[in-house]
Amino acid sequence: MPLLEIGPHAVRPPVVLAPMAGITNAPFRTLCREFSGGKGLFVSEMITTRALVERDAKTMRLIHFDDSERPRSIQLYGVDPETVGRAVRMIAEEDLADHIDLNFGCPVPKVTRKGGGSALPFKRNLLRSILREAVGNAGALPVTMKMRKGIDDDHLTYLDAGRIAVEEGVTAIALHGRTAAQHYGGTADWEAIARLKEAVPEIPVLGNGDIWSADDALRMVRETGCDGVVVGRGCLGRPWLFADLVAAFEGNGSFTPAAPTLKEVAQVMLRHAELLGEWLEDEARGVIDFRKHVAWYTKGFSIGSDMRKRLAVASSLAELDALLGELDLDQPWPAGADGPRGRTSGRNRVVLPDGWLNDPYDCASVGAEAELDTSGG
Repeated sequence: MPLLEIGPHAVRPPVVLAPMAGITNAPFRTLCREFSGGKGLFVSEMITTRALVERDAKTMRLIHFDDSERPRSIQLYGVDPETVGRAVRMIAEEDLADHIDLNFGCPVPKVTRKGGGSALPFKRNLLRSILREAVGNAGALPVTMKMRKGIDDDHLTYLDAGRIAVEEGVTAIALHGRTAAQHYGGTADWEAIARLKEAVPEIPVLGNGDIWSADDALRMVRETGCDGVVVGRGCLGRPWLFADLVAAFEGNGSFTPAAPTLKEVAQVMLRHAELLGEWLEDEARGVIDFRKHVAWYTKGFSIGSDMRKRLAVASSLAELDALLGELDLDQPWPAGADGPRGRTSGRNRVVLPDGWLNDPYDCASVGAEAELDTSGG
């Protein structure tokens, strides 16, 4: 089975849970880790560097890891080199994590219009400054980065960004095979992942985009030569995908994908909602937070629109349990339910600061307003 090395951490199988705002909190990571048998790497929700150094209460909750989580992996989002350096130094000195990932892939308009996220790597010198501050303040902690191909097809940045990352001591790179303009639409460009691997043979490259099944993960590694995969939307409502991924990599492709009945899915749904309530220290808040997961868990099952609406407004574990009990729980896993899920829309134009594309090498700085107010997106 392939081995992915992130600094001193051996990740086997080479599978990483992608940070997703409002999704990859401690309860969801727990579920995914349970299905994987603790194998793989599970990254926190995106943490804003400014909120971290200011010790924002929500942020401090989001960076809490269960004792069973090793290595502890935090993804940071920042636009100011000095603030990024302070946040990384805080993590290292206070032993808050074992691995730091930097986000340069966020395509959200409120971020790119200020020069942050997937817009930032276009400014090569600013990217270099941020990476230098992060690596220089990390001590023994490995620093990795996640990025997109670029702003659009006319402004691709991933190869330059990859070389800059190697030169500044970044440990590994994950590439989402889409531009910011694509958002989550269209098809991920796996050939770009292969080109990046060729360009930066010194460090591991992880591929991200359109991994809906374990077969997709194996195919990505085979076709691109990447060192590992990052799984995002494919595991929404399907934390058992990580069991498939472990089986696929350990069995050299010989495995039977999970096909849970609706009864088994319902049990996972209740467990997920319960974990959220425990984490938030409020059962009702946990069930309310769980509502967004209902459509993903029930995709493809014969439930009916009225019942879906009722499930999506449940406000207690007892109510959720009772509603699930009204379903035909003997339903087998539906054909086609393994396909795309989550956001799939694209957009044609990326909103950027005035003059942003005039010079990729100017000494640009990004204002504090480009940083999200709170962590988690």
